Amino acid sequence: MGAHALGAAGYATYAAGLSAQQQPDAASREIGWQLAHATEPVKTALRKLPPLGENQSGPLGRGLLASGALAPIIRELQSRLNEDA
Repeated sequence: MGAHALGAAGYATYAAGLSAQQQPDAASREIGWQLAHATEPVKTALRKLPPLGENQSGPLGRGLLASGALAPIIRELQSRLNEDA
């Protein structure tokens, strides 16, 4: 389920960036908003996931989240999530 949450957050961030192309920091601000509104239990659960692409057989191994436009977004989400720890 955690990978699904990261996917939803990634797609929302991607959409925010597309809708505000004249604002280069729109995606980064969206990530900040999401992390600011996530509860501690949610953050704790997401921190338990392996980094994107680390475990090829896991939910964050191969696929849409680990490739294309979503990969850097998911990586930034995970990085900023761990910075808050």
